[in-house]
Amino acid sequence: MPKSFISPRFHVLVPCAGLGSRAGTSVPKQYQTVAGRPMIMNTLQALAQVPQIADGFVVLAPDDGFVWPSAPHWPSNFVRLMCGGATRAQSVFNGLSAMMASGVSADDWVLVHDAARCLITPEAVAVLIETCRDDPVGGLLALPLPDTLKSHRLTVQGARVANTLPREDKWLAQTPQMFRVGALNTALAVAAASGFEGITDESSAMERQGLSPRLVPGSAQNLKVTYPADFAFAEAVLKGKV
Repeated sequence: MPKSFISPRFHVLVPCAGLGSRAGTSVPKQYQTVAGRPMIMNTLQALAQVPQIADGFVVLAPDDGFVWPSAPHWPSNFVRLMCGGATRAQSVFNGLSAMMASGVSADDWVLVHDAARCLITPEAVAVLIETCRDDPVGGLLALPLPDTLKSHRLTVQGARVANTLPREDKWLAQTPQMFRVGALNTALAVAAASGFEGITDESSAMERQGLSPRLVPGSAQNLKVTYPADFAFAEAVLKGKV
């Protein structure tokens, strides 16, 4: 079949090689128990329920010892890539390289999702896919900034307000972030030359290429579990108490 008539597939890539030091947990936060199982398992189970997704790739640190081959709740169509880097951007770049080496087409879509966003819903991911599948660039889930935004200055008493910033055009970036495999790999390859400086997510790498990813409204529930209080909230949501 001619290449132009082959429908692109959708893959998930989950960087999972970080330490999550701000969470204050004794193990990397993605392995902290939430609702009876490691947080990463809640994340993967939600992603595995998205009907459009063909498979998933989870990027782990080379010396990761927390996820074992027979781990309960691990989706059968998700594979482990032991190629995590020192930064999130490096892990994603390494993961994309491994995906392409395994035969994933550069024209396919990849949805990069944070392991710590365990409250993502299959419905939200499906909306992102359907909204961006014909987009020339791709896009990401994001949330219009709801609160007044302040900049600060540091004093001997601590942080003080410097001024109030306009919020009308401000969004909070979330994940998944969805781009063509080859395009994202190229954008990250360029960023690698500067040690990924300033690359805080996949969209920022694409923006460096002069591209403008599409913003798809997400949900405040899709927070990145970062601080101790976030774990209690995530547990309550997953147990149906919120």
